Amino acid sequence: MARLKDKIALVTGSAAGIGLATIERLAAEGAHVYVTDVDGAGAEKAAAALVAKGLHATAMTVDVSRGQDVTALVRAIEQQHGRLDVVVNNAGINVRTDFRNMSDADWVRLREVNLDGMVRIARDTFPLMKASGKASLINLASIMGHRGMRTLAAYGATKGAMSALTRGLAVEYAPFGIRVNALAPGFIETALTERVLRIEAFSKALLEQTPLRRFGSGEDVANAVLFFASDESAYITGAELAIDGGMQAAL
Repeated sequence: MARLKDKIALVTGSAAGIGLATIERLAAEGAHVYVTDVDGAGAEKAAAALVAKGLHATAMTVDVSRGQDVTALVRAIEQQHGRLDVVVNNAGINVRTDFRNMSDADWVRLREVNLDGMVRIARDTFPLMKASGKASLINLASIMGHRGMRTLAAYGATKGAMSALTRGLAVEYAPFGIRVNALAPGFIETALTERVLRIEAFSKALLEQTPLRRFGSGEDVANAVLFFASDESAYITGAELAIDGGMQAAL
């Protein structure tokens, strides 16, 4: 199927992990994807791999915490296509630390990437999404925005704010034909989670809390992104879908 034929899609943080799986899925469905990441070389490699398969991709080095990077990205897309049909706010970082010992620098960095970056992308791409007439904005939140876990309080706060902003933007952007939804992944096997998931006792405890008894994959999340990006979800906005193997349901 080509559910996104001729669509223009932007995915932040898409050189690896969930972002990489997402651009591969969207491009395979016919979209021209903008592969953006602070790792410019990684973004170029990912885009080149798609082009080699006969798919459409453009790579750009973008740090979402830097306003000038986002401005340059928006200008480039405006000049080349004049619209955005799909925007996926995926770029994010994590700083695992006891909250009582967290430095100001760590908190600022978390906020700048996870929250300020999402705000900047959602705001600055608005004219391009409006030009689409029926765009879809998809924010990658987290189940950590809804549950507590040691060393993840600050990370969870940024993701909880992302969930709240999703609901607000769904109402604010609806008159312009823009749908806004969020995904809340649980523990997905990526480079971001590798360090903790390889701790046997920790992994075992998490799996015991997960009814499906496995961790998620980037493809699991990418499939949900595709649903929200496509017309199959045309009457859904302001929603958040947990991709967590049932972890939240089991609480």
